[in-house]
Amino acid sequence: MTATTQIAVGDILVQRILEMEIPFRTPEYLFPDSPPEAIDAHRHWMEPWAFCPETGKMIIAVQSYLLRTSRHTILIDTCMGCDKTYESYKPWHKRTDRVWLTRLGAAGARPEDIDYVFCTHLHADHCGWNTQLVDGRWVPTFPNAKYILAKREVEHVRAVPSRQYHESVLPVIEAGQAVLVETDFALDDEVWLEPTPGHTPGHVAVGLASNGRQAVMCGDLIHCPIQCLYPAWRFWVDSDQGLGKQTRRNFLEGNCESGRLVLTAHFPSPSIGHVLEDGDAFRFRFL
Repeated sequence: MTATTQIAVGDILVQRILEMEIPFRTPEYLFPDSPPEAIDAHRHWMEPWAFCPETGKMIIAVQSYLLRTSRHTILIDTCMGCDKTYESYKPWHKRTDRVWLTRLGAAGARPEDIDYVFCTHLHADHCGWNTQLVDGRWVPTFPNAKYILAKREVEHVRAVPSRQYHESVLPVIEAGQAVLVETDFALDDEVWLEPTPGHTPGHVAVGLASNGRQAVMCGDLIHCPIQCLYPAWRFWVDSDQGLGKQTRRNFLEGNCESGRLVLTAHFPSPSIGHVLEDGDAFRFRFL
């Protein structure tokens, strides 16, 4: 699948807009509960597309999903963006690569065409292109869009203000473009939020339905394909690790039973597929 892969969910056109796909961090860093022997046992199917043998790091994608429904043009998550302060991880700090905007344009959408921006949560790699730096000032990238943000998530990041809040969230609120909603908000019968807390308190997935077909964009409730096999492995930055484990298992069980198409935030390409049962755990079958 390409950086602007296109699929259909009923009558909803879904396009994957990839910003980057990189070796990120080692398994023991991401999953402190993961024993080396478990990783070694699965390297044969993870290398080289999901696990980089040269660096020993898991490979992740950073991407958005562009939706064209019967009524609206919508973005789910907005990746890293440019010029953002991220000193704890230098590859993301003060980026100047505007490839994501170029790929959005290649998918046939200009910033002014976007009606709604949905953020699954407000970590830096999911809300970065919410804004861009223009003449030394952070302004909303999508001038005509309403930004759908879970109220609980905004309260969470507002409580301990960070650079990402001041650069990627507050300017949208000050511009009057933010709509703060409950975590079960529904835009209409085609697009809605599903509460999936644990990674952050106000984390949401985004459900889609059209013409008898369904899909869900899962955000950061799961990061890598190996977590399907080990959903109880805690993820290093989950704000509530116990709740994160339960949310992950509930999500995998529910979507295994329903057969919904799953759009992942960080699984390596092609990133989209279905959850299948695998003994007491699960696996991911990619499109």
